[in-house]
Amino acid sequence: MPARLTFLAIAAFWVTMNVLLWRAEFGTHNGETPVPIELIWRKIMTAPDTSSLSVFQNRNRMGYCEFDTSIGQEMAAVDTDKAPPEGLVTRAGYQIHSAGNISINDLTNRIKFDGRVLFSSAQEWREVTLRVSSRTTAVEIHSVATNNLAHLKIISEGAVLEKNLTFAELQNPDALLRALVGNFADSLFSMMDLPDVASTSTAQKLEWRASRTRVKIGTEAVPVYRIETDFLGHPISMDVSTLGEILRVELPGNISARIDEWTKP
Repeated sequence: MPARLTFLAIAAFWVTMNVLLWRAEFGTHNGETPVPIELIWRKIMTAPDTSSLSVFQNRNRMGYCEFDTSIGQEMAAVDTDKAPPEGLVTRAGYQIHSAGNISINDLTNRIKFDGRVLFSSAQEWREVTLRVSSRTTAVEIHSVATNNLAHLKIISEGAVLEKNLTFAELQNPDALLRALVGNFADSLFSMMDLPDVASTSTAQKLEWRASRTRVKIGTEAVPVYRIETDFLGHPISMDVSTLGEILRVELPGNISARIDEWTKP
């Protein structure tokens, strides 16, 4: 159980950190209707509504997750009959928060997760916190941008393991997992339908593509922004509404998260 939770926490944190560390290099890519990925990023950061998604694997529901921003939280407190107060974004800064729970394969209890990323008013990330826990084990990861380190803490049945990881270590998921969970990393990659990457000696740089397209939600075709990349030969994609709400996420291992309306006839 501690090894599996560590894998889930590290995998989620690795993706988050690589997005943040390489965000400065994002740009427009060729595609049917390409858009600057920074445009989509700004939409997500300032989304006024909470994104509530159900999580599936092989079409079987395994849990749920919610995604909200500090802008959405402040907007929810604003009187709908009045205009939003001037300088709302500047005062609030930026914050992205995600929480939920999932059930995986033969695990006897659900896994809860809670993550938060804090940004400056210039949209530069400042702090990342992630906690993944079950009934008996908790994995916590915390990082501050100025330290160039991530602090890992594993609590299991009264025992505590703590370790500092450099940003360079975070960029190689295979080496990182093997350092933390040993050969158990092989079965974890298999669970996610990912190939053996033991021979990988350098970090895989994610190449992001961004475009504007239309998808069918319920009976209506609506415009969305789509972000895509490939990880170890497997596609990863996310559809975002024009207001910044996350509508669907597709991950390796036939894992997906999507709004309920996506599957309605």
